Amino acid sequence: MTLFFYLIIALITFFAFLHAWAKKEYDVSRTMVINKPREEVFNFIRQLKKQPLWNPWFKRDPQAILKYKGEDGKLDASFYWNGNKKVGEGVQRIVKVKQGRVFETKILFIKPVKVNALTYIGVKEIDAEKTKMVWGVRGNLAFPLTIISIFYSPEKALGEKFEEGLKELKQILEKN
Repeated sequence: MTLFFYLIIALITFFAFLHAWAKKEYDVSRTMVINKPREEVFNFIRQLKKQPLWNPWFKRDPQAILKYKGEDGKLDASFYWNGNKKVGEGVQRIVKVKQGRVFETKILFIKPVKVNALTYIGVKEIDAEKTKMVWGVRGNLAFPLTIISIFYSPEKALGEKFEEGLKELKQILEKN
């Protein structure tokens, strides 16, 4: 019984140490140049209803339930999703729109794990027909995600999906 007690204390101490040592905040982003005018790119990406066309997370469950609220692309517009285990359940709400420049949303993941995050998109005109776009997310990790992030970082988990989404967006916008 005493050995079991010491093992439990050692395990708890080990996880507490890992949690204390791990980074609690993350900020992951990717950049892409799109051969379209800045306003055209911005007016497309700010619409929540168009996200399933280019956002790779929607491809994980094309049958996910999506419900929209408010005027799409405007402050406080939101949508709710509920999908399979890969997509989960959550709410995304527009919290900042600076026309032609910045677009931010707050995301609350309800399932499979409760997480709050801020997504951001910034667009900058390179020339009349070229736009540089940054797409990213920042947030805080709670226990046990802090420990998981030591072995599988948010940079790796999210970065590849951002690159995939930006390539899809570039293809859609440059096709038109």
